[in-house]
Amino acid sequence: GILQHPDGTVLKQLQPPPRGPREQEFYNKVYDSDCCDSILLELREYLPKYFGVWSPPTAPNDTYLKLEDVTRKFNKPCIMDVKIGQKSYDPYASAEKIQQQVSKYPLMEEIGFLVLGMRVYHVSSDSYETQNQHYGRSLTKETVKDGISKFFHSGYCLRKDVVAASIQKVEKILEWFEGQTQLNFYASSLLFVYEGSCQATTVRLSDVTLAEKRRVPKGLLSGGDVLEYNNNIHVINSTENGKIETSVGKGLSKFYALHKKACSKRHHSQLSLKVENSEQDNVWKTSTCITQEHLNGNVLPQLEKVFYHMPAETKESANVEVRMIDFAHVFPSNTKDEGYIYGLKNLITVLQNILDN
Repeated sequence: GILQHPDGTVLKQLQPPPRGPREQEFYNKVYDSDCCDSILLELREYLPKYFGVWSPPTAPNDTYLKLEDVTRKFNKPCIMDVKIGQKSYDPYASAEKIQQQVSKYPLMEEIGFLVLGMRVYHVSSDSYETQNQHYGRSLTKETVKDGISKFFHSGYCLRKDVVAASIQKVEKILEWFEGQTQLNFYASSLLFVYEGSCQATTVRLSDVTLAEKRRVPKGLLSGGDVLEYNNNIHVINSTENGKIETSVGKGLSKFYALHKKACSKRHHSQLSLKVENSEQDNVWKTSTCITQEHLNGNVLPQLEKVFYHMPAETKESANVEVRMIDFAHVFPSNTKDEGYIYGLKNLITVLQNILDN
């Protein structure tokens, strides 16, 4: 398994030859200080940072890869490991190995990916739900969308912001694969990580982007799209005038400043950010309102004015990491990695379906 080093990195024990040395060689090649290959230099963006190898003083013959802990910056990290590609065996695999791998998940060639496991933090119960590889292998072409959507559910709601940000990250990796013909990857995975707790640091307007993608007319912006995302704000206390004070981070402060600036230009200087607690489902929801008496009125026109005229720089995406991991079966090539590309495209399609539905 993966071990934690006291300095905050993680240690992955080198596998027996030829897999372990092959993975080490891959990292050494990509992270060579003299590397000037633009393809490999860009690839670094999609991998955990590599800090060489490490051996414990008590067992100098045991070798570990020293890697960035992608989950370290998260308070309640939600993690999913998805194996990518139509084949989970490499070109040099024996007939027995091929049969073994195919029998584990016969749908790999058709679906192009396999969920190896996930751990999801549920805000509602303050606990994690864990699924192993047996869960992933139970998913069919018909159930894979619902199976993956579990990873993006907080226990209260579907984290559409995380789905949207994940799609963007995977699309960047797909672009890299479309542009390179020197490496082919087998039995390699994507590691998805996002913050599961309520202690987010910024207000994000990703739902507005979703609404625009769906071509929702400006005047008909649905309450679900704008008001659905919640988990970013902690209520401190209600003040005498009925407004609610909130604990905000730098991102929210920046948003609020831009928000006020944008509104004042349109003679809506009274607009303020407010948090409503829905007693029916106990879900935090964000909304905008002019003053307290407008709470019982139609808030959507005000939302429309603010959200559709916000500066582009405020449309921040959720804090999500998507990194490529597991490189024991990476081989030189002179062609595109069509199997991996197929898997990425199918995964993007599934994520997009989760978002749209």
